[in-house]
Amino acid sequence: MFKLLCKQGRARRGEITVNHGVVQTPVFMNVATQAAIKGALSSQDLTDVGCLVALSNAYHLHIRPGDELIRSLGGLHRFMAWSGPVLTDSGGFQIFSLAGRRKITEEGVAFQSHVDGRKIFMSPEDSVRIQSNLGSDIAMALDECMKIPTPRDYAQHSCDRTLRWLLRCKEELERQNRAPNVVNPGQMLFGINQGALFEDIRVAHMKQIAELDLPGYAIGGLAVGETTRQMYNMIGIVEEHMPEDRPRYLMGVGTPQNIVEAVALGIDFFDCVMPARNGRHGHLYTWNGRINLNNEVHSCDNAPIDGNCCCPVCQTYSRAYIRHLFRAGEMLAKRLAVLHNLFFYNTLMERIRDAIEKNEFDALRRQVNSFS
Repeated sequence: MFKLLCKQGRARRGEITVNHGVVQTPVFMNVATQAAIKGALSSQDLTDVGCLVALSNAYHLHIRPGDELIRSLGGLHRFMAWSGPVLTDSGGFQIFSLAGRRKITEEGVAFQSHVDGRKIFMSPEDSVRIQSNLGSDIAMALDECMKIPTPRDYAQHSCDRTLRWLLRCKEELERQNRAPNVVNPGQMLFGINQGALFEDIRVAHMKQIAELDLPGYAIGGLAVGETTRQMYNMIGIVEEHMPEDRPRYLMGVGTPQNIVEAVALGIDFFDCVMPARNGRHGHLYTWNGRINLNNEVHSCDNAPIDGNCCCPVCQTYSRAYIRHLFRAGEMLAKRLAVLHNLFFYNTLMERIRDAIEKNEFDALRRQVNSFS
């Protein structure tokens, strides 16, 4: 399923085959939380900006419109008219962010919907069934994303429970994939490493989940309050114990600089709402650093967002025009900005893959780290 093609240092160039295609890695997954990219982008737009994997959220789709409804309509791919690979997050991060509205037990998590306040219970088995109904290519195991800092005793107890939940997720997915009329019988399960900032707990937990011989592994619970230095340190420590022949996914990260540094540490998969969120607020990525279109300096600028970019936005519109759209409150402003930012991120990943193949990754890494 995963083929490691070449390496430069710890940076890896590979590919993973799933039911809906072959994913070239390192890869950035474009975040379609509720089966859509925020910013009025369509599935055709995802193709146009070079998206290789779309990421949707099991929690949000379970709440609205309901995973059973999506299953009845043929699964998530058909529902959102996207033929490429899809990864679904279990919803663990979203559930555990509802600090005052959830209760964690050995059986699972009881919480209140952020939409209408109704009471919901989700066990590891429930999470897998929801993702099976959605029919994603890669399902994420239910875990607990701990806040940082976290007391050591709690972190150990939480990791032990997350491991038990992972075993239950693995067993349930095997059962779902054997069931008649399953939406995607080739659905894979990725396990998630946790442990807050405790190095020994992180390493022990990674070794334990690696023994389960899963198709892929993720590092979770980072980029949630620790420093960048702490994040990189933890990635480097955990990566040494991640199976070489399986993809590695760093959840919820991040900036272009975060991505190249994590690639240098051996990470293959990334996702983050940042490019779409920043785009909707007029913050745009260029190969000379990030710009803020809200600044007055762009009001008469007839240049494209980035003269080195070949996205449809840069080939057609000026900074002055897009800034005008933002100032006028036009929806088109957000759409164009998000299109550009996602094109930039997907192009960044393409250049990373190419640089690793040509043994030129270090030069690209220096260029990205020089961005303001």
